[in-house]
Amino acid sequence: MIRSRDRSGWFGASDTSHVVGDWGTATFRCWWMEKLGISYKPKFQNKYTLAGTYYEHAILDTVPSCEKDRQICIPELGLRVNYDGMAGKSIKEVKTYKEGNGFRVTKAYWRQAQAEMFAAGSRDLEILAYPFTEEHYKNYFIPVDKDKVRHFPVEYDGEFVECEWLPRLAYLKHCLDAGAWPGKEDFERWENTKAGGRRQRTYPGK
Repeated sequence: MIRSRDRSGWFGASDTSHVVGDWGTATFRCWWMEKLGISYKPKFQNKYTLAGTYYEHAILDTVPSCEKDRQICIPELGLRVNYDGMAGKSIKEVKTYKEGNGFRVTKAYWRQAQAEMFAAGSRDLEILAYPFTEEHYKNYFIPVDKDKVRHFPVEYDGEFVECEWLPRLAYLKHCLDAGAWPGKEDFERWENTKAGGRRQRTYPGK
């Protein structure tokens, strides 16, 4: 399991909602300070997140020929994406949930999936959702029932990637390199000065 505590200097797939979200919030400011390396707050852990981490490989073992813990970096964009698993070009993202609550692909999960597909040059991703009982949070060695793994394919959205996420990501990389604070008006000016405009721009990993 790839679990780096240092999240400064790079953007991950799970950061996608911060990239395309509101840059004027206190939450964004804290996140940006972490990216700049000014401050770091340990990621919150509880019995739910810990159990999910420990069961990740066992859930991936239900997928034939699944390579675990792959990382892809695109330095030009400051993008570092960690993958739970990959079976060939098919990305496998593991999510767990409490049995009885149901599972849905949230907006944050969907956005994360878009970044993962872009970085891998893949258009094939599915979320493997697995239900936990209370016993799973106490015992990390309960066998995984393959029949309970639910598969949720996520379709690639090129418009979101090309028109919403990538321009903002490229701008944030520019700000990160400059040690500056991002802003909506500055982003618009930066966009307008890019040679050829957005439609003619190409990105690494595209």
